[in-house]
Order: sequence, then structure tokens, then C-alpha cells
Amino acid sequence: MEDISALLDLADKMLWVTALVAAPVLLASLAVGLVVGVVQAATSVNEQTLTFVPKLAVTALVLVVLGGSMMTLIGDFTQEVFAQVARTGQAEQVSP
Repeated sequence: MEDISALLDLADKMLWVTALVAAPVLLASLAVGLVVGVVQAATSVNEQTLTFVPKLAVTALVLVVLGGSMMTLIGDFTQEVFAQVARTGQAEQVSP
């Protein structure tokens, strides 16, 4: 029963880590897309590259600025997962 709760805790943390890593890129891309869409609607310019290039640039900028902290977050979670797997494996070996 302890193993199931530990796995559910890891699954919960996994979803939070995924949201924290994806949110900055998605929100920045959403904001740029919204601004570009409003500008396109106001000027009646419907060019596909006009939406793609700014989103690509902002995504790259967000990854450069926040990429280190995102990787730290993922690395810490990975270490926690491996530690939990090791604890679970030791508990199974001790109790037959």
C-alpha cells in the first residue's frame, strides 16, 4: 500500500514538473500569437510567416533565458524518481 501512495505522489509531482517546464514557453507563445493576431486583424495583413517567426523567436528566447532552471527542475525530479525506485527496491529485498 505504501508503494502505491509513493507512485501516486510521484505521478502528481510529475504532472506539476511538466506544467512548470511547459508553461513559460506556452504562455509566451500564446501572448505573441495573440498580439500578432490583433495586429494582423487591424491591418488586414494575412501572412503566415508573420505569426510563425515571432513565435519561434520568443520560444527560443524563453528557452535561452529559462532553459537552465527548467533543466535543473527536471534533473532534481529525475534524481527523486531514481531515489524512490531504489528505496522501493530495497524495501522489497528486505521483506519477503
